This record gives sequence, structure tokens and C-alpha cells, in this order.
Amino acid sequence: MKPEQQSRSDEIRELLSELRAHLVAFLKRTFNIREGRAPYAVIRKRFVNGARLDGTHLCILIVAMLIACIGLDTNSDIAIVGAMLICPLMGSVLATAYGIATLDRRLTIEAVAGLAVQMALCLVTSTIYFRLSPIASTTAALVDNSTPTIWDLAVALAGGFAGGLGNSRNQEPATLISGVAVATALMPPLCAAGYGIAIADISFFLAALYEFGINVVFIALAAEAVLLALRVPLHRDLNDDGVVDPEEAWLSDILSRKVRRYVVLGTIIFAIPCVIFTAGSIGSAGEGVEDGYGVMETTRELQAILPGFESYSVGVDVSSDDEANSQVTRETVAHVVTDNSLDERSRETAERLIRLNVPQLDRVEFTSQTE
Repeated sequence: MKPEQQSRSDEIRELLSELRAHLVAFLKRTFNIREGRAPYAVIRKRFVNGARLDGTHLCILIVAMLIACIGLDTNSDIAIVGAMLICPLMGSVLATAYGIATLDRRLTIEAVAGLAVQMALCLVTSTIYFRLSPIASTTAALVDNSTPTIWDLAVALAGGFAGGLGNSRNQEPATLISGVAVATALMPPLCAAGYGIAIADISFFLAALYEFGINVVFIALAAEAVLLALRVPLHRDLNDDGVVDPEEAWLSDILSRKVRRYVVLGTIIFAIPCVIFTAGSIGSAGEGVEDGYGVMETTRELQAILPGFESYSVGVDVSSDDEANSQVTRETVAHVVTDNSLDERSRETAERLIRLNVPQLDRVEFTSQTE
């Protein structure tokens, strides 16, 4: 290479390197979440307050659950959103994230115990409501909140990140936290789980409870990631004796790294059923996605309510009524395949759900692989 060309090449490389350095510096300044951070004491107070329960808190929780039950029972989006806005469950989830991120064992136990108490209260409230409701039935809203998918996981991660970031800012986070509560939908899955108890359907109950668990785990994971990025101080007094010696400080650093690995590994394992469930829905609905009958959504719903569900599809059956006159009849038919025969109630529930997405449906055919 000639000296002039070598010099020109060096200048270009130097220019590109300088541009890359400026771009990296710009991105760091633009997305620096540490800028505008509230003092650590304020952040702790905001997160810890969510773990404290009192009579007012529990009364609001019961009211919110009743509103959610009515909304899910009547397919009322307004009522469901209203319940999520006043639902106080998010506080315990964020407090749990703070306790794990800072290795505060006492706070973590208090937050998890508080969340468990609230879950039990919500389940009791929703179960009583659906046992007494004269119109209680398996609505689309109930099924939607008992079919966990990878999209719920993604929303929980984004919501947890926003919640953790909002609680750490200098300004009050009330509006942002309300938006996170609506986006992540903690209360409706618990309400659906209560419905599963009311109708004695263990699979429905477990599916709804798992969706609630997905939301809780991934909200907490994302909020914890924010706290770690902000370098929130660890609770280094492992013995709770008021004295932090160098050995305790060293042990807390090691324990923090170990806890982070366990948390990440645990959440990955916890998400596996959700990923499998979503893949199964997409796979069984693949042939019907393009026909506009909402096959993918209905497949997810049928998976949640039908024991031994295998596949679902919608098609048009063409038949000739009169060969001489060439009269052709077209019927929109849904096909449901299960491992075992379904009882009459399960068939009626499935057909109602299918007709919500296929109003022009002519009939539903149920096929059992054991027949």
C-alpha cells in the first residue's frame, strides 16, 4: 500500500473510532437512569411502604377484588381497569424486589408474607362472589386471565422495569405506578383463580394462579435489575446486631452475587411452562391464523378450560344438496380435538367461547381420540 493510501486509511479509522466514542458517550448520557435518582433513603421508604398492611389497605384490596369479579363476570373492561387502578398488590411485589436486591432478609420475609395474605384474601373474596353470583359463567375475560403466554411475561418485565424506575425518581411516582398496575394486571388472574375454586376446576385454578405468578416473578425481577443498576446499597448487617464488620461486608458481596444467579436461574425455569404453552398455541393455530377467525386466541382459551385439549381449527365445509341442480351449501365449522370425551357442560362452554370469535359459525364438531 502506498504511503498516501496508508495515511488516508489511518485517518478514516481514527475518524470512525472518534465517532464511535462520541456515539457511546451520547447514548450513556441519554439513557443514564442514575441521573435524577432520588436519595437512597427515599427509594427505600417508597419500596418498603408497600410491604406494610393495615385495615385500610385490606379493605381497599377487597373492594378492588369485588370490582374485578364483576368486571370479569360481565366482560366489562371498564370495571377490570378500575380494579387494577386501585389494586394495592403492586406494593408488596416491589417491596419483595427491594428486599432481594439489597439482601434484606427481614423485609423480604415481611413482603412475601404480606403478599401471601393478600392473595389468600383475594381468593376467598372471589370464590365467595362466584359462588353467590347468579350469572357466573366462564366468560372470555376469565379465560383470557387464565391463559399465561410469553406476552404476559414480556409485559411483566416491562412493567417491573417501569415500576422500579418510577419509584427511584426524584418526582412522585404515583401516576406511573398506576399505569404499571394496569399494564401488568395482577388482580384479574387472582380473580380467575377464585373462579376456578368456585367451579371446582383445578386446571383452571392452576392456570390462572400460574399467570399471576408469572406477573409477580417477572415484575420483581425487572424491578430488582433497576435497583442493582442504581447501585442501591446492600443490607450488610447479616446478623442484625447493628454492627457491620469487614467480614460481614465481604460475605454480603459474595451472597449478593450468588442470590442474583439463583434468581435468574429460578425465573428462567419458572418461565418454561409459559413458553411451552405459547408455542403450543401458535403451533396448533398455525393453519388457521390467516383465516381471520381468531383461531390463535380461541386455542389458548380452549387449552385453559378443556381437559385433554389437542387442537382446534375452523374451516368451511362445502357440500352439494342436489347433484342435479348443483346446489352448493357452505358451512363454517369449528373442529375441536381432545384426548377424552367431553361432558355436555364442557361442550357448551367451548362452543360459547368459539362463537365469540366466529359469530357466523354454523356448528362445532368435537372429536375424541379415544372414540
